[in-house]
Amino acid sequence: MVKFSKELEAQLIPEWKDAFVNYWQLKKNVKKIKLARKKTDLETHQQQDKPQHNYGVSIFDPIRYIFKKITSKYHHGDNDQRDLIQVNSTIVGENEEDIYQTELGQLFSKADEVKEFFEKLDEELNKVNHFYRVRESEFLNRGETLNKQLEILLDLKQIINERRRKSHLLRTDSRESFPRSNSSSLRGSDYSECVSDADETNSNISSNQQDMIAALERNGVNFIGSTRMKTKSRKPRMCMRIDIPATNPTRTITSVTSMLWEDLVNNPKKDAPNDFITRKKIQCAEKMIRAAFVELYRGFGLLKTYSSLNMVAFTKILKKFDKVAKQQASGSYLKVVKRSHFISSDKVVKLGDEVESIFTKHFANNDRKKAMKYLRPQPHKASHMITFLVGLFTGCFLTLFSVYAMLAHVSGMFSASFEVGYMETVYPVFSVFALLSLHLFLYGCNLFMWKSTRINYNFIFEFSQSTALKYRDVFLICTSFMTAVVGAMVIHLILRSSHIAPHHVDAIPGVLLVVSIGLLICPFNIFYRSTRYCFLRVIRNIACSPFYKVVLVDFFMADQLTSQIPLLRHMESTACYFLAGSFKTHQYEICRSSRTFKEVAYVISFLPYYWRAMQVTLIRILCIRPHLVLEWLVIDELCARRWFDDGDNDHLANMGKYVSAMLAAGARLTFAMQPEGRLWWSIVVITSSIATVYQLYWDFVKDWGVLNTKSKNFLLRDDLIFRKKSIYYVSIAFNFVLRLVWVQTVMHFNMGTVEYRVLDFFMASLEIIRRGHWNFYRVENEHLNNVGKYRAVKTVPLPFSEMDTDD
Repeated sequence: MVKFSKELEAQLIPEWKDAFVNYWQLKKNVKKIKLARKKTDLETHQQQDKPQHNYGVSIFDPIRYIFKKITSKYHHGDNDQRDLIQVNSTIVGENEEDIYQTELGQLFSKADEVKEFFEKLDEELNKVNHFYRVRESEFLNRGETLNKQLEILLDLKQIINERRRKSHLLRTDSRESFPRSNSSSLRGSDYSECVSDADETNSNISSNQQDMIAALERNGVNFIGSTRMKTKSRKPRMCMRIDIPATNPTRTITSVTSMLWEDLVNNPKKDAPNDFITRKKIQCAEKMIRAAFVELYRGFGLLKTYSSLNMVAFTKILKKFDKVAKQQASGSYLKVVKRSHFISSDKVVKLGDEVESIFTKHFANNDRKKAMKYLRPQPHKASHMITFLVGLFTGCFLTLFSVYAMLAHVSGMFSASFEVGYMETVYPVFSVFALLSLHLFLYGCNLFMWKSTRINYNFIFEFSQSTALKYRDVFLICTSFMTAVVGAMVIHLILRSSHIAPHHVDAIPGVLLVVSIGLLICPFNIFYRSTRYCFLRVIRNIACSPFYKVVLVDFFMADQLTSQIPLLRHMESTACYFLAGSFKTHQYEICRSSRTFKEVAYVISFLPYYWRAMQVTLIRILCIRPHLVLEWLVIDELCARRWFDDGDNDHLANMGKYVSAMLAAGARLTFAMQPEGRLWWSIVVITSSIATVYQLYWDFVKDWGVLNTKSKNFLLRDDLIFRKKSIYYVSIAFNFVLRLVWVQTVMHFNMGTVEYRVLDFFMASLEIIRRGHWNFYRVENEHLNNVGKYRAVKTVPLPFSEMDTDD
């Protein structure tokens, strides 16, 4: 039977861990009571063992014994609930929150351990009640806001449908005109528009449209047009905006151009241009509201779990107390717990049922089963077949790799006299697969460790519970991938040894590369399609930075790419050899000595750092609203995209880290092409040293949150996942050492062609290992930040907002 403490630790919500009953501390208090009682019983027993005068046995002793038992039972039953403990409640604050305080009866009044236990119990009960009230109020307010948003959405849908009907009817009459809905003027830092059904002169509004607008005004929304609407009161009115985040290039560019037009030409406070609602924008707003309802429902589920687990915790700990104190004191306290707000309140349950009915009606076409798929997504169950396949492919990989090592040794592949063509055509391709597989393996290890330490990585990366990869899935992808790759390497080596035409055999790595790319973009629902497409979307977001809104998974993946520059260089070599036909002619100097090849090498070395820097860069006009285009052009690159999204000035400093890394990478590449130049040697040492210090500072202080001199844990942080602090000190030293692998580039190791390639592969592998090691502590720090702010539910932006304007 599993102990409740372990069951509680496994089921509690990680982000709300500090808000749960501190069951472990209460167990320590009960243990103190047990030890104190043992000590008292021992002293009583010693007093009873002292010699006493015995005058023999009386025939009335049995009668006295029975009478004593009856009397004790009578008094115990009469006064148990009244004399042992008494829980008082006091209403305080504007929210009329109950504060509980326990008074001990005569039986426990002299026991300090019991007093300490009930003081701690009261503190925990008050804490749970307060947290539940705060979260409940937050979710209720969010639910009320969502209902208003939904009402506005339904009214706007009705306007759209009415407009389409009118437009269809008016097309038949060329003498009448009706404002079309194809205009999409956007302004503000988001897609923000004042919705108006007026034409440019705002002269004629149909009675039907007036009815629709009146319906929206009942929801607190009014409209303004390009001309001033004359009113007597001159009171400020509200203008509705449709705020759709600029999450793709089209929205971002349109938003920027609209803001320029507004700042340079119009005065939005006086003569706002006419904007029109369109069906596409309403569809975007509907998706946002639907996502907000899903997150709200998830929050209700978490709150119900919080309530039930805490109730069980109070019940268990009071039973333990009764067992130790040998009294029935839990009954009266449990009655108070059951009457407390976190148990007695049914607002969350009612609103949860209301959300289910609303979602089923408006977002699932009255199909409850479909609605529940959105509201209660079920994660995939772990399959034993996946574990079996992982073991099978692991055995196949080890066997094939052993065969390949023996064949390579017999054929003399690792000797300097071996054919150069093998290392020029085969090595880059297989190195790509090997480095990628190593990264996948370390990611699987990260998933395993995050799951073991209760780090909610799915919430952090905003992964779907139903499609998110488990660590077994990642290991399956990795092992099957490497089995296929090593199998191809063995076949390639055997065919080369069989004196088959080299240009036919050397096509095998290219075919393997094409098949892998085809599998990655395969549209059929096989081999983790949702994960493959998610990966492609993230890569697209990175490549199109800064025009996509940056989320954590985007810059986390971009950080991974900065450690895979050797892989990208190998892909460049592979593309050159196969596209230029060098694997047929065996003229490999074309790629290595080509000027274009060298220029592309610089681009590839810069690209990951450039993408990462662009993720913290956005056009200056989105951060401040300049009134001069010249000012925007001059200070464009100084504005951070994530600074705009998050309002954190550290993102600007983060951009400097990647700029310094770009300079260091360029200097090392130039030095590799001109190894005899002492000037470039000095530049490499200086730029790489500056970049390394910058990166180490950012790794430890910003990304990991350690090296805090004010922390209660020396040079670490206050909250730690691992109990052994030595793990963190070893990890800091490990990351420090692996950050210095660039020193190898200035040491001038004198090795042959093959040995140099192997050394490069080894150094690239070390960087990937460092990145996999870095990943765990980066996500751990992010998780602890969420825990510190109790963020367990995503905050979905809402499309409709209001702004003040004068009539």
